[in-house]
Amino acid sequence: MKKKEITKINNSDENKLDKKVENKVSIISPRLTEKASRMSNKNIYTFNVINTATKINLAKEIVTTYKVKPIKITIINNPRTAVLVRGKHGFKSGFKKASVFLKKGDKINFA
Repeated sequence: MKKKEITKINNSDENKLDKKVENKVSIISPRLTEKASRMSNKNIYTFNVINTATKINLAKEIVTTYKVKPIKITIINNPRTAVLVRGKHGFKSGFKKASVFLKKGDKINFA
């Protein structure tokens, strides 16, 4: 039996991948819902993000945009769902959202 070789990505290849995603803005908009406003009292803020967003890129963008450092970021991916409207099949578009946890005393103003 031959051993399978594991190929390793060079650092230069990783940097190229990061730069491709880094050039795009990861945050689309803040998510302004009743639940999100209740969570913001506990220093948890939610954002609509692009489908290729990662935690690292979001953290960098939040630091540069809002001048606060997040403690933790969770990403939730809601897939598209099939619906039936007036006898025709269709889909509700899916979306991706991120919850950003901040330490006490840090705030993000959306106004």
